Amino acid sequence: MPGIEFLLAALTPYNIMLAVAGVVAGTMIGALPGLTATMAIAVLIPFTFGMPPASGLIALGAIYTGAIYGGAYSAILLNTPGTPSAIATTFDGYPMAKRGDGDLAVTLACIASVMGGLVGAAFLLMLAPPLARFALAFGPVEYFWLAVFGLSLIASLSEGSLLKGLIGGAAGLLLGTVGLAEVGGDIRYVGDFNALLGGFDVIAALIGLYCVPVLIDLVATPDPHLKLTHQVAGFRLREAASIAWRSRFNLIRSSVIGTLVGILPGAGGSIASLVSYSEARRVAKDPKRFGTGEPDGILATESANNATVGGGFIPTLVLGIPGTPADAVILGALLVQGIRTGPTLFLQQGQIVYTFIYGLFIATVLMLPIGLVIGRYAFKSIVSIPKAMLVPSVAMLTILGSYAVNNNVEQVQQMVMIGIFGWIAARFGFTASPIVLGLILGTIAESGFVQGYLIGNARGQPISEFFTRPISIGIIAFTLLGLAYPLITARKHKRSPSNE
Repeated sequence: MPGIEFLLAALTPYNIMLAVAGVVAGTMIGALPGLTATMAIAVLIPFTFGMPPASGLIALGAIYTGAIYGGAYSAILLNTPGTPSAIATTFDGYPMAKRGDGDLAVTLACIASVMGGLVGAAFLLMLAPPLARFALAFGPVEYFWLAVFGLSLIASLSEGSLLKGLIGGAAGLLLGTVGLAEVGGDIRYVGDFNALLGGFDVIAALIGLYCVPVLIDLVATPDPHLKLTHQVAGFRLREAASIAWRSRFNLIRSSVIGTLVGILPGAGGSIASLVSYSEARRVAKDPKRFGTGEPDGILATESANNATVGGGFIPTLVLGIPGTPADAVILGALLVQGIRTGPTLFLQQGQIVYTFIYGLFIATVLMLPIGLVIGRYAFKSIVSIPKAMLVPSVAMLTILGSYAVNNNVEQVQQMVMIGIFGWIAARFGFTASPIVLGLILGTIAESGFVQGYLIGNARGQPISEFFTRPISIGIIAFTLLGLAYPLITARKHKRSPSNE
């Protein structure tokens, strides 16, 4: 294990100040719908170029960590994930907020985020090289099946009907086929609309499907957005800590899952949080509580998506392969600083890397007090803001967030159209999450399938290429289990004595 001198280097007042500033800035940006962790890093990265390499990396890591956690605020309080990795947090976070437990939900999210971040950083510190080699074992075929696995999870976890969940996922897949093909560059389903050559933007779709229906419902109903059944108790830290301790195995399991998913380039927090949520629900004594405001759901998703921060840095630093889009931006900053990633990085520039890793630990620990303070006032503000001010404020943020991705007004139009489609679909019982995940995972699935088929065709076995690799077989088994689990539990419920 690296020496104490690297920890002392990370504990200098200058680095601690950078960690605090990075967590605050990242949390505030991540809480705004549409402004993702990648955007937060991209906007603030120029400020790090004049810093020493280790200090600049600490600042970027703190921004990244804070932004991933910040996405939980709007997910819980507005049913609008601030970042794509917070999609699954809406499942139980918003129901808790609606019944008056939004402050508790935010505190649980903060505790889970800190736990997941620490586990991910610990894996990065101790197991980076072997985990990076594990990531190399994933080829196009494995990524195809991993995307299918993610789709099967969100479909099986959708509210109401498995069939509607699958249809929603298929709709997302269809949206993902619009524009230039991932492999080959064929133009598909564009017609005369050149604005669709780049396809439907994921962030615009995310904002539209989650924000626009909420805004329409806020305008259409006279009831308050959130109920306040009790005086806001502040942090509710003791109550949240007690819940987290009772669910410590869920926290640890979800953090490990998030780290392992994080090391797979391109997987990211969306898949990690869904896999963790599915596993938490599978082993729960009463799975029906999930989706109605179950604290274990928040603990699973938030610990997993924050664990991907440390996990994503493993292939980034060891192999030079970014684990997430945010890691790709940070990789560019490393190159500007003159740091060459690769297997020899920990030997040749160990002082910089280990100081950064310890700085990531420090930023994660600082996220607890910072997140609690910001979360407390965020909940009180959202509850107290009149609906006449809340609706136009959120509407403005949705427009700015969708426009700021590429400074393109056409993506604002996409956001509005997809949002209206999502609102109409919701009237018929279709939820937004399967559609969004279909769009996100569709490009991964398509790219993996086409590349895998081409590789198999070159070997003379295009079909068996997808069913003979050991990792692929394991993912297929988990996919089938995820699809069969709701049917099995429903059958058991029908056969239980209480229903006879």
